[in-house]
Amino acid sequence: MVTSAATKRNWFTHPAIATGIAVNVFVLGLAVAWSGPDPKQLWRLLGEDGIVEWMQFLCFTVIAGLLAFATVERARQPGAGRLELLALGGLSVVVALAAIEEISWFQRVLQVQSPDFFLQNNRQAETNLHNLAVGSGSLHKNVILKLIVIVGLTHNLVLPLLARSRPAVRDFVERFGLYLPPLAASIPYLVLVILSHLLIDHPRKGELGEMFGAVHYLATVFGAYFVGVATRRAPLFENANDGRRLSTLFAMMLVFLLFVAWLLSAGVGATGA
Repeated sequence: MVTSAATKRNWFTHPAIATGIAVNVFVLGLAVAWSGPDPKQLWRLLGEDGIVEWMQFLCFTVIAGLLAFATVERARQPGAGRLELLALGGLSVVVALAAIEEISWFQRVLQVQSPDFFLQNNRQAETNLHNLAVGSGSLHKNVILKLIVIVGLTHNLVLPLLARSRPAVRDFVERFGLYLPPLAASIPYLVLVILSHLLIDHPRKGELGEMFGAVHYLATVFGAYFVGVATRRAPLFENANDGRRLSTLFAMMLVFLLFVAWLLSAGVGATGA
């Protein structure tokens, strides 16, 4: 296993990690500032087709593209394992599907009527799977969210903490083509999720935590696979100068994604409850 010189960096100062944290802090600050007497502002942020939902879609879309690119590049390298390529390629497809599900397969954008099945079985009468009725709630609330919490805590806190004293844990994860986020990125992410539940009183405040996760994973996927943030595997861009330039461009793109999400929420017409 090749050890990248990039693993010696201070991750708080890395542009990808720092920008991801800054974007999430800004959105939480925006939610707090808009939690005033006028509910329309907060609905503009958290409602259907709002800023937060579009930001999730954009981040998931870019993550899927990054993982697909990493899969192709890893396949070209000698000694690439089938399991590694299957894991990366499979994750790319799963994240792409999550992105499309997030905006109900462009249904509201294209103003397409839902088929009868979804009108009868979807909690929001939309063409997506994650809001299908399950018991008294939806598939998203009763199943998917619980899985996200378990996987998120394990991947961002439990395994990285174990890897600090047991490097074999990181080696095992990376053998499957995966990575562990640096604690310097994971801890702010988890703290922001907790703060969003404590500071925001809104029926859709959970959307904030989901967006924080999308931004967090976009930053750490880029960092791990492209410039070697907190990984022992050689990154796709091993040259330090190339990695620095690419990281700066990535930071600019991440801020631009938030700007695009804001424009999309206005274009589609996010409204209040």
